[in-house]
Amino acid sequence: MSNSGKISTDGGQSLGQNPFGSLTSAGMPASGPVGAPPGRSPAAVPGKNRGRVDVKRTTAGRGGKTVTVVTGFVGIGLPEKESLAKKMRNACGCGGTVKDGEIEIQGDQREKIAQILTEAGFRPVFAGG
Repeated sequence: MSNSGKISTDGGQSLGQNPFGSLTSAGMPASGPVGAPPGRSPAAVPGKNRGRVDVKRTTAGRGGKTVTVVTGFVGIGLPEKESLAKKMRNACGCGGTVKDGEIEIQGDQREKIAQILTEAGFRPVFAGG
């Protein structure tokens, strides 16, 4: 057989020059740590720990409907709980309320709620089923 139908896999010839050699970083934004949002310095990222909160999924006393309940807030008032609840409702696209010092969001939304709480400086912990 002849080599006319085969493709060489030895690497061929080199490029001779680096096509990216003349590029510079002039005019580019300074990069921060890996995984940091672009344009934000590490000092601008909130580093406060506002305590642990429990994120539970429950159906008890709700006619079989699933509700995500956030409990265990320490040191924050009702207005801040209501603003957190509003952020959660908007992010999840569902209803919810603040009742007896707890935030209740309709449906099983634990992952989205945990992300919002982490951004607000809390340490969410999944509890219950």
